[in-house]
Amino acid sequence: MTDQSSGRIHGTGRRRRPATARRRAATLARWSTAGLVLLGGAGLGGAYLKLDGNIQGVDISGRLGSDRPDDVDNGSLDVLVLGSDSRVGANGEYGRDEGGARSDTAMIVHIYEGHRKAAVVSVPRDTLVDRPSCTDSRGGSVPGEHRAMFNTAYEVGGPACAVKTVEQLSGVRMDHYIEVDFTGFKQLVDGLGGVDVTTTEAISDSASHLDLPPGTHTLSGEQALGLVRTRKAVGNGSDLGRIQLQQAFVKALIRQVGDVGVLSDPKRLYDLADTATKAITPDSDLDSVQELIGFANGLADLGADDIRMITLPVEYDEVDPNRVVPLEKQSEQVWTALRADLPIPATATEGTADGQAADIVE
Repeated sequence: MTDQSSGRIHGTGRRRRPATARRRAATLARWSTAGLVLLGGAGLGGAYLKLDGNIQGVDISGRLGSDRPDDVDNGSLDVLVLGSDSRVGANGEYGRDEGGARSDTAMIVHIYEGHRKAAVVSVPRDTLVDRPSCTDSRGGSVPGEHRAMFNTAYEVGGPACAVKTVEQLSGVRMDHYIEVDFTGFKQLVDGLGGVDVTTTEAISDSASHLDLPPGTHTLSGEQALGLVRTRKAVGNGSDLGRIQLQQAFVKALIRQVGDVGVLSDPKRLYDLADTATKAITPDSDLDSVQELIGFANGLADLGADDIRMITLPVEYDEVDPNRVVPLEKQSEQVWTALRADLPIPATATEGTADGQAADIVE
């Protein structure tokens, strides 16, 4: 249950049976892409200290204040996962948006009671929202803005502002936050031995360093990163098309990685854990190996077929066709379902803007 006096972000739900080593290893593999890259092995011993040192958590709850959605204790969990170019160094080769780092990918992950089903709602970075006033990473005040692009919340106010914007948009309280670094994502895919995908048409995008003919490919980390960042080379060239590629890639990885073989190779398991803990920035309630393992154990029963992925229902903005705005009725169907821990109705995604890239990657 959430500590109301401190406003801390952490999970709620029923106690679950202790996970076996095999289930923990499977969890590590399944959730690596989405940013829930969690240390599913046993027997790491003294290496925990080094891995703990890799993890740089961020204290979000102290900056969110008391004006938040109710903490509904129904056994479900809600996690905001951001893919960001916020870290300096190797990320520079992939380019940066003018004005500072931004969240390139945003997924709201809802894990249903029992933790055997999940829903993922991708929020287009170009969505126009009313961004709330918030407290940035240095404790400074950031004013709100009407019709601001969704991804500017992270740019101007960091993780806490991104969480507050999501909570205001959805009315759903986030239990956790996990940020994934671009370069770490690439290294993690390489550590897993690549990911198999099938493309139904050619994808060529010099901006994201990707050139794939039609057919089946085992994507390296570099290619995987290029795929999830590709925009203008697929569909109608919008962010909606890129989201469809991201969702297809996540599904492909989840289906494949149960066979990565980390359980029989302790060194490989440790190397993956080392890469994973460097690649993510979690909230302060997940900033240790033990906390990540505990969180991972609760997700061990989830597979690709247990996860429904949608994009926030949007339409192109009438004033600026390069931006999208939420469809009020359909979006509220999504948020109402998540708040009640119910499946998202099919009608929520009918008649929404489409990136026309859903069938390009299988």
